[in-house]
Amino acid sequence: MAIQKVNILKFLELLETIPVVDVRSPSEFNFGHIPGAYNIPLFDDKEREAVGTKYKKEGRLSAIKEGLKHSGPALASKFEQGQKIAEGGKLLVHCWRGGMRSETMAWLFSLGDIEASVLEGGYKSYRRAVLESLSEKRKMIVLGGMTGSSKTHILRYLKSSGKQVIDLEKLANHKGSAFGALGEPAQPTSEYFGNLFFNRLRALNNDLPFWVEDESRNIGSVFMPESLYLRMQSSPTIVLMMDVNSRIPRLMEEYSAYPPEALISSLGKISKRLGGDKTKDAIDAVERRDFAKAIEIVLFYYDKAYLFGLKKKDSKNIIYVNSDTDDVESNALKVSEAADRIKWT
Repeated sequence: MAIQKVNILKFLELLETIPVVDVRSPSEFNFGHIPGAYNIPLFDDKEREAVGTKYKKEGRLSAIKEGLKHSGPALASKFEQGQKIAEGGKLLVHCWRGGMRSETMAWLFSLGDIEASVLEGGYKSYRRAVLESLSEKRKMIVLGGMTGSSKTHILRYLKSSGKQVIDLEKLANHKGSAFGALGEPAQPTSEYFGNLFFNRLRALNNDLPFWVEDESRNIGSVFMPESLYLRMQSSPTIVLMMDVNSRIPRLMEEYSAYPPEALISSLGKISKRLGGDKTKDAIDAVERRDFAKAIEIVLFYYDKAYLFGLKKKDSKNIIYVNSDTDDVESNALKVSEAADRIKWT
């Protein structure tokens, strides 16, 4: 069965219905891959290094011989994996540049009457498409507000009411503050985060705006793609203004369930910014389980930091919405009404 190559546009269309097999090494795959892809590596990490060394020192034929030495005994297992994954007798296959690794595996799968299409340019062309897409101008609404304003809950409510929303903190497995890793799984790499965002973006209606939460350049250990961050900085931002007393109860509900030692460890991440005395006071409050006091101390720092960050945005793009309640439905309605006043150009 002939192996066909497809460009990135056709590939993105096909991956809606056809499984994707990434034949790169495990470390390459783990650093960043197409969401939903299966990893059936032609070579493991050590084997890939050996083949690459042969290619650089002795050329293509020596590299092929070295590759056969390593991959030959395991081809039967890879063949069976491909058969299990293939739906309707079809697979999409890619490596880093769309070269020998993907062509070899596509040939192997074709022996089982699987129609295997190879991505031209490989994963490299996919990443180029991701970054180009993130640079495009879209109707984005950024929901801002100081820590504890229930922005995530409001976005979830807006999504349930039919609005287009991309939850950046969910993609990053982090709530965005020094305490953001508590209760969350391991974070993805920054590259994979970009791929996940692109995946969500492709499912949206570009004629309608979509919402994201205001974030700093990094969410925990994940750094947003530069083009995405700059687009957020220049997009209309609706800032929900709530006083401290309206925000403390929800933060207590979310964080008081964690062990004191976990909270104290998180406090250590911002101790230099809080200052020695404030850090000691916050730790003492946690140990006494006076979470309201600890939160009040921490919010003083985070509020100043957020208001300082707002100054980096164009004031013409900011709409302030005042609220004296932490009721999610009520605040969702207020920010939604504010969004209706945005004039898109």
